Amino acid sequence: MSGRRWPVRLFDGPVRRQGVMMVVMALSTAFTKLLGVGHPIALAPMGGSAGGALAAAVSRGGGLGLLGGGNGDREWLARELAIVAEGTAKPWGVGFLSWAIDVGAVERVLVHNPRAVMLSFGDPRPFAGRIRDAGVALVVQVTDLEEARQAVDVGADVIVAQGTESGGHGARRGRSTLPFVPVVVDLVAPVPVLAAGGIADGRGVAAALALGAAGALVGTRFQATAESLVDASTIKAIIEGRGVDTERNSVLDIARGSRWPSKYTARTLGHPYLDQWRGREAELAADPQAKRAYQDAVERGDLPPLPVWAGEAVDLITDLPSAADLVATLAAQAEDVLARAGRY
Repeated sequence: MSGRRWPVRLFDGPVRRQGVMMVVMALSTAFTKLLGVGHPIALAPMGGSAGGALAAAVSRGGGLGLLGGGNGDREWLARELAIVAEGTAKPWGVGFLSWAIDVGAVERVLVHNPRAVMLSFGDPRPFAGRIRDAGVALVVQVTDLEEARQAVDVGADVIVAQGTESGGHGARRGRSTLPFVPVVVDLVAPVPVLAAGGIADGRGVAAALALGAAGALVGTRFQATAESLVDASTIKAIIEGRGVDTERNSVLDIARGSRWPSKYTARTLGHPYLDQWRGREAELAADPQAKRAYQDAVERGDLPPLPVWAGEAVDLITDLPSAADLVATLAAQAEDVLARAGRY
C-alpha cells in the first residue's frame, strides 16, 4: 500500500424526488471543495459549442460550467458572458486558448467575476499571475509531463490531464487517458487533477476518480445537449457517430487556414477533405489552390463550415438531454459504479 488517501468521499444525504424521500450519495473531492460545486464534473470550454446557456446549465446542475472563450473574441465574449452570468448564481468559469489570446482578453473576463479561468494549449505564464491575483482559480490543461510541470510552476489550482481520446484539439504525440492521468496525479500532487479524454458517461467519471483524479472534464457528451451552440447537423452526426470513425489529424486545420500550433492536432469525425488529403499535409499546406477549393466548397454548402469535433467515446452518446440533467445523470451513474465497485 502506498499510503495515498483515496481522493473521493461519499456522503449520504436525503433527497426528495417526485414526493418520495430517497437516500443518495454525493461525491466530494478536492475539486468540488475548491470550486464550491456539487459534482466532480466540469464542462470542457469548447469553442463554438460551450456558450453562455450551456455553461450556465452545467453550473445549475452542480458541475462547473466553462464558457468556450477560445481566442478571446470581444463581441462573442460580451454576449455569452452576459448569458452565463444571468443564467446561474452558481460557480462558472471561462476557458481560453493560451496561444491565441492576449492579456486584454483575460482582463475583460475577470471583471465579470468568474470562479475559474482555464488556459489550454500554449504557455500559461503571460496570464497566470493576473488570474491568481484576481482571486480566481487558475485551471491549466496539459497534454504531456513537461506541460504538467509548467502548470505547477505557474501556480495552477487545478490541472486537467487530457488524453488523446478527446475530441477536438490535443497533443499530436500524446498519451491515452488511462495511463496519463495517474502519472500526472503523482507528478503534481497535491494539486487536484481533472481527467479529460474519452469520458462520456458516469462510468468514465468513476474511472477518472479511481485513477486518482478529483473529477472529470467532459466535452463531446455536452455538445449533444439542448443548450449547446452547435447546429442540428452536428448533433445528429455525434449521436450517430462511432469512435472508430474519429481520427486525429491536421488536414482540416491546414485546409481552414487555422493557425493552431503544429504540436496539436484535432480529433474529428470523418470528412471528405480528410479522405482526399490524408498523409499529404505538407503538399496541402503548400497548395493555395487546394485551400481555396476547400473554402469555395464550404461557401457552396458542399462541405460543412466546421469539422465535427468528437472524441472516441462518441458511441456512448445517443440522446439530447438538457445539460443540467446530464450532470445529474453522470454523477448518479458514477456514484452507482463506485458503490458497486466497493462491494467487490
